[in-house]
Amino acid sequence: MTDTNNSPGVDGGDALVSAFNAVGADYLFCSSGSEWAPVWESLARRHRDGQPCPQYLDLTHETVAVGMATGYGLVKRRPQGVLLHAAPGLLQGSMAVHGALLAGVPMVVSSSESTTYGDGPGQDPGGQWYRNLSVVGGPHGVAQPFTKWSTEAASVHTLPTMITRAGELAWRAPAGPAYLNIPLEILLEEWDGREAKPIVPPGSTHSSPEEVDPVAQMIREARNPVIVTETAGREAGGFEALVAFAEAWHIPVVEPDSAVCGNFPRTHPLHAGSDIGPWMDEADLILLVNCRAPFYPPSRRPSRAQIVVIDEVPQRPHVVYQVLYADRYLEGNVANTLRQLAKRAKDLDETAVAARRTAQEERHTAEEAAIAAAEAKATATASVRAEGIDPVLVAATLRKLLEGRDGIVVDETITHSRVVKRHVRTDAPDSYFYVQGGLGQGIAVALGVKLAARERPVVLTIGDGAFAYNPVIPSYDASKAYELPLLVVVFNNRVYKSMNLNHRRFYPEGAAAETGEWLGTDLHRLPRLAAFAEPFGMHTETVDAPNALAPALERALKAVSEGTTAVVDVLVTR
Repeated sequence: MTDTNNSPGVDGGDALVSAFNAVGADYLFCSSGSEWAPVWESLARRHRDGQPCPQYLDLTHETVAVGMATGYGLVKRRPQGVLLHAAPGLLQGSMAVHGALLAGVPMVVSSSESTTYGDGPGQDPGGQWYRNLSVVGGPHGVAQPFTKWSTEAASVHTLPTMITRAGELAWRAPAGPAYLNIPLEILLEEWDGREAKPIVPPGSTHSSPEEVDPVAQMIREARNPVIVTETAGREAGGFEALVAFAEAWHIPVVEPDSAVCGNFPRTHPLHAGSDIGPWMDEADLILLVNCRAPFYPPSRRPSRAQIVVIDEVPQRPHVVYQVLYADRYLEGNVANTLRQLAKRAKDLDETAVAARRTAQEERHTAEEAAIAAAEAKATATASVRAEGIDPVLVAATLRKLLEGRDGIVVDETITHSRVVKRHVRTDAPDSYFYVQGGLGQGIAVALGVKLAARERPVVLTIGDGAFAYNPVIPSYDASKAYELPLLVVVFNNRVYKSMNLNHRRFYPEGAAAETGEWLGTDLHRLPRLAAFAEPFGMHTETVDAPNALAPALERALKAVSEGTTAVVDVLVTR
């Protein structure tokens, strides 16, 4: 730390705010707790005196706070601050923190507990810590399994640098949340005003020419290579670099169902769909680009392909069981590695290139025809069905309405996720994100994405089951309070379909199949879901008939463009 002209007398709350300035956080996403009064006082003082500080978001649920930080970080790729309440608040937000870990989003999460329980000098921290809130080992022990790094700040004098260290750790590959427990007594302690040095973006690691050249030669010699990627588009410049690499070598790109963001234009002739299955026997070279879990089950090994893994951190430390079958690793910055490989696309075997180009053209043509046929079937079925809408038609209608609008789709569907990817067909960087780590975060993540990209329309596609898991009221409150309009489209089949499918799969001739008693799945008892937005003055639509779909979505998207969140509850047929 370096001495500054800050006057003594301020406390740990001001030390925290000063540190998040050094981290470069645009926002503090806070679900209120009684320990944060010193931070609130610092922010009020800074607002009064015109001093710099992150913008504070007062949110009414922990999942909303963390989820919004996740959505914001997916687009901005820089660490933000998240303040939760003690161990209970951390536990409430833990699923979303784990989701941020899986999504690779940097953030610094903090909460607090008392260390003196009223027996120490200074201000009384309150009896709630002694009677009710504290956990043995502290909340940093609770946070350890689902964060990159977790510890406790031991002194107000080291607090600023502890926060900046957490930010630097969170930002570096693999990016993710870091946690810092800040005891309330430290927040109340007088601070001498020494600030932390502002942090800078991480440097990049590069694969050497000695490592890249042999891989380029492997690609040159391959007759039937394929690229498989889950998160190349999550890296800065990764989407564009992957397009340039695939085009330079004329290699098809598969985005498996496990892909969690847009990595490659789904309309591109080299996009080879989502099924890696046909390549398991046909490919002679598989290039895994930011692909943490390409094969399922993990023992399903390609029959003859060599495997090159291109990933800055290929062995994810938070993945319990990971099998890649790598023959070679390129572990530098992914976008840079792809650019280096693209430059080496020379002296190609034109016969081999022509053969795989022809094969991919046939695959692409077949996929385009299959998509068109599925949409034509959904439209034809719609003309004769009185109630309910084919989910293919919902996704295709969304695609048409979003054309030319530079929209972003955040997806929290389960049984309809393949339909959304296949028929919405996003084709630009940062235009598609799938919510990670468990259902119930989608609205918050979409709000965070909107916060980072206010000029772009943001659409949340969500199932009725997932919707029920979300903290809906706090999410709508955040949307209205901070002017973050979303289009929320509910694929409502009135059932926990994935649970029902597993029951049928595991026990095809069981007692439930015999009697029709399918437990744990029925959602018919829920009211229609758009109505929950009405008290917030939001635009609502409930759609049961196919001919009402497009007009309802058009009205909803118009409302969003005018600054109002719109919720469209669509009854789907499956």
